Amino acid sequence: MFRWSMTALIVTAAATLLTLGSSAPAEDRKPALSPTAESHGSMFLECAKACDDCKRSCDVCAAHCAKLAVEGQKMHVETMKTCQDCAAVCSAAGCIVAKHGPFSDIICNACADACKRCGDVCEKHAQNDAKMKHCMEECRKCEKACREMLKHVQGGGNAPK
Repeated sequence: MFRWSMTALIVTAAATLLTLGSSAPAEDRKPALSPTAESHGSMFLECAKACDDCKRSCDVCAAHCAKLAVEGQKMHVETMKTCQDCAAVCSAAGCIVAKHGPFSDIICNACADACKRCGDVCEKHAQNDAKMKHCMEECRKCEKACREMLKHVQGGGNAPK
């Protein structure tokens, strides 16, 4: 009998705590962010998304270039390697930027440069190849997002001194 009473007491206490904890609207429980902090956070998320989108596009393009190279178009071996490296840099950038990492400035700089180079390589084939055109476009978007992020991070004092 004592066990049942104790269990009922614990369940009641837990239910009461849950009710008290959820009585305030979720908006009231979140810390208020200044417009600058909100802008800062959305800039990080936008950049991370652009990096992730570009990574996927580069992976698709690298696989496409590998297929073309196997079919005898050896000029695409270099494009494939460029896309593979760009995808790796974009992947790292997406991870670091998404968590507001202290090396965001370093990786965004590297990512912008990698995307510039990859976009230039894919642009050579973009007129005749939809996958390379898409990769070029995603690289350009990511490069732009990273360069904007660099302005934001360096202007916001998050870059190492």
